[in-house]
Amino acid sequence: MENIKKTCLHDKHLALGAQMSPFGGFDMPIQYEGIVEEHNAVRNACGIFDVSHMGEVFVSGPDAMRFVNMIFTNSLDGAEPGKCLYGMMLHPDGGTVDDLLVYVQGNNDYLLVINAANIDKDVAWIMKNAEGYDVKIDHQSANIGEIAVQGPDAEAILKKVTGLDALAGLTFYTFGHFKIYGDNDVIISRTGYTGEDGFEVYAPHDITRMLWDDLIAAGAKPCGLGCRDTLRFEVGLPLYGDELADDISPIEASLGMFVKTDKPEFIGRDAVLSQKTAGASRKLVGLEILDRAIARHGVEVLDADDHVIGFVTTGYRGISVDKSLAMALIDVRFAALDTPLRVRVRRKVFPAKVIAKKFYKKSYKK
Repeated sequence: MENIKKTCLHDKHLALGAQMSPFGGFDMPIQYEGIVEEHNAVRNACGIFDVSHMGEVFVSGPDAMRFVNMIFTNSLDGAEPGKCLYGMMLHPDGGTVDDLLVYVQGNNDYLLVINAANIDKDVAWIMKNAEGYDVKIDHQSANIGEIAVQGPDAEAILKKVTGLDALAGLTFYTFGHFKIYGDNDVIISRTGYTGEDGFEVYAPHDITRMLWDDLIAAGAKPCGLGCRDTLRFEVGLPLYGDELADDISPIEASLGMFVKTDKPEFIGRDAVLSQKTAGASRKLVGLEILDRAIARHGVEVLDADDHVIGFVTTGYRGISVDKSLAMALIDVRFAALDTPLRVRVRRKVFPAKVIAKKFYKKSYKK
């Protein structure tokens, strides 16, 4: 614990009585009032999350576009400034180094937002692969705070605090540079990781602290990483370390739409192209457990003859959907919808069936 990191909002979480726990090398709030209450606040009103543990790496220079295209599965070709792109960085064998967002700031100017647990690994991997490219790698993770503002009231509350009428002009997966609290520069994007309308505000630590307090005063509920996980799970979004990993490719994770194999080259392209062409042997699917049992990460998935065919990556009793649900990486031969399967939970076996892994459906605000 002596080496655990703290975000710029750490003392505020303690003052609010948050239940804290290590996550991604940081001491992070898991819940305040409770996961169910916070989950429902995001679904129905507005919740805010401290996501200052995420990593921010700026890439610029004459070869920046060529370099980022080489390490990123999605394509930057034709992406205008202000666009956010989701994708992955891959090992040569197609396994996932990390999933990330790339913010197109301008010609040969990008911001890479990476996962907290992978910051050191990712930065070392980026630096290693930058050799031979004329690029500047500026690792600013320690200097930037980030607050996610999520829920149907997110725009109204963020506008109330910042006074930014321009928020309405941000469409899904776009961002802009804005000034708040006078002349303080921030980046605000509209992506979300909850299945609700959502904004992310990247700012210096002192501005992040002011914004946190003012958002709460304006009616936003502080939320922990516990409900962040239940929210993203219900809409089928992946979490690195569960649905994606060094030994899980984005094709296996059913994220092939973010892997542009029509690009002439990127690290891991041959491996994922082969999987796309021939078909991967495993596939991420949704499961409904036909019982109240909860199948957590690592639980074995069985076929009708009790042969192990895969494992659960994430599982919960749905909060917005009152069912026992899971995402599981299984043998592709059993991945068809409505296939009857079984899960082994604490030595007991429960029936399950394959369903679509977007368990909760709600339209994003445009």
